Amino acid sequence: MPSKINYLLGIFLSLMILLFNSPSFAISNPDLLPQNETPIIDLAKTLSPIQKENLEKTLNNFELESGWKIKYLSQFESSPGLAIKDFWKLDETSLLIIADPRGGNLLNFNVGDAYFSFLPRLFWVELQTRYGNQYYVREHGEDGAVLDAINSVKICLEKGGCQVVPGLPKEQYLWTLSTSILGGLIAGFSAAPRKKNELISIGFLALLSPLWGMLFGVFGIAPIITRTSEILPLIKNGLAFTAAAIGGYILSQTLFSKYQSPKV
Repeated sequence: MPSKINYLLGIFLSLMILLFNSPSFAISNPDLLPQNETPIIDLAKTLSPIQKENLEKTLNNFELESGWKIKYLSQFESSPGLAIKDFWKLDETSLLIIADPRGGNLLNFNVGDAYFSFLPRLFWVELQTRYGNQYYVREHGEDGAVLDAINSVKICLEKGGCQVVPGLPKEQYLWTLSTSILGGLIAGFSAAPRKKNELISIGFLALLSPLWGMLFGVFGIAPIITRTSEILPLIKNGLAFTAAAIGGYILSQTLFSKYQSPKV
């Protein structure tokens, strides 16, 4: 429970930062800028030489083909600060991804205004909390977190925009599975007959439909549909909902028959 509260608190704080602040640089240190033009300044050495070379080619080609400018800065004890704005000519079509391992979250974003028409503010909150959190960085490395975040942005821009970050992490899928099971149990309990010769209690099933429908539809199915085109998670959640509904139906009938007052 404490870890879940910390996770939700992190999302809230990230949202507040994105809504009311933009990353700022208090210093200007042009001596740290490279001599050649490059979309990457990796002062913290988060990328290997091969990764840096491949990412540089990818970002340059992406800018030429699409017009979107994605720049990457990693910093640790020093930063070029304000000097990067003129070096990269940052404007409304520019996205600056900043990796700083000193904070609680590895990633920060300086997002140009043009991006918000395709990728809303909540997208950037989810992007930061999914790939920049300490657990993801520990499992995939700083390089993996950075590259995965950049790849998600590229995928969404290539398809004309996203409301949510594509892909379904294991933790999020387990959450959808849990809500599907809970929704099925509630549906099964509500469908159990309350009258003699009644097979399904349509009235109670309809009465509680907003609850089990929200658990299964909104929390169990919608996150999958909006994040991935895979069918298997939908099938699993559907089967889990059905099995839980049958179990809830049988259990409810057992309880009703046990505590029902005998008729004289």
